[in-house]
Amino acid sequence: MIGFIVAGLVIGALARLIKPGKQNLGLGATLLLGLAGSVIGGVIASLLGTGNIFELNVLGFIVAVIAAVLLIGVAESVAGRRRIRR
Repeated sequence: MIGFIVAGLVIGALARLIKPGKQNLGLGATLLLGLAGSVIGGVIASLLGTGNIFELNVLGFIVAVIAAVLLIGVAESVAGRRRIRR
């Protein structure tokens, strides 16, 4: 469990570094999006047969960072729409 939290923080931080522009996300949102990205990366890697979802492997890590970047983009667009409507 602690490993997932640490991985989520690392993956979320990397995703925020890769994504251009300023993101208005706090530490909690970064952690949650990183965790979601790590789960998605683990599932995709296990479906491709490179290992278990709970194993750390290169393909899973790369897919997790890509998924987290996409999730951050979605979160920004949803948050942006909420600010415009108010």
